[in-house]
Amino acid sequence: MDSDALYCSVDLVCGSGVTLSAEHRAALQSSLIILKRNMNFRRVLFWGKICGIKNDYFIAQGVGEDQIRDRKSIYSINCIDWHLLPPATKALIDEVAMAAKGRFMGDPSHKYEHETQEQEEGQTTKVKVNEEQRLAVTVFTIDNEVAVVPRGAYIKNLQGIAQPNRSFEGLNPSEAAELSNYLHFSESRKPRKKNIMEMANLNPSIDFLDPLSEDIPKGSWIVHFEHGNRVCTIKSLVWQGLTFFNLPMTPWHGYLYMGDGLKNVDLSFML
Repeated sequence: MDSDALYCSVDLVCGSGVTLSAEHRAALQSSLIILKRNMNFRRVLFWGKICGIKNDYFIAQGVGEDQIRDRKSIYSINCIDWHLLPPATKALIDEVAMAAKGRFMGDPSHKYEHETQEQEEGQTTKVKVNEEQRLAVTVFTIDNEVAVVPRGAYIKNLQGIAQPNRSFEGLNPSEAAELSNYLHFSESRKPRKKNIMEMANLNPSIDFLDPLSEDIPKGSWIVHFEHGNRVCTIKSLVWQGLTFFNLPMTPWHGYLYMGDGLKNVDLSFML
């Protein structure tokens, strides 16, 4: 969610049981403005909070020209001092998946280790990652799998850059209730081949992202209206704690994650 409207945006998702204390809101409101100026970001988004055993991690994201590719994630423990997260490369993702298990400790320097033994040579290899690297991979994975925007909120220009659509005026209430009108805010994966009738209703400038309605397994998203049907919220069952909000007939939207940073691997047995 946009840091400029942090106070109001957090109140819109409070029906899901997620909120921030008055102290954290005040600290974030001022520190994110300073962060935006010092790092020369076009926009600063408050991404959410990952709960740890000792401390919690507060996550923000700085956005450049391309709203999808030009993103940098920053974390803080006290909502005042911010530290840049390392990029989540494929090698780092594999190492974290192998070594890191259990809940976050809340200590960026905490070490995770995993030993693997090669059967042919009989040698033992040890994989080491710290919690800061694990945090970077977790934020990247959540964004890649469950970040959400309404259809039409972003456009891709002739240079292939994803930018906010200034003419977007929001979804009407009937459109807001349909899961097909919400898109993954990440690089499109292998899109499903559509027939001629489906292609006729697509606009290449706004339909360059994958819709939530095509996610597998079905039923991994919950669409709900709150605050007297004035706010539409969407919750992820894959990453429990991710809540997206949208005000019908307005361009105001955003998402917030507040959870333990663990993926719900038992979803297939819950549906």
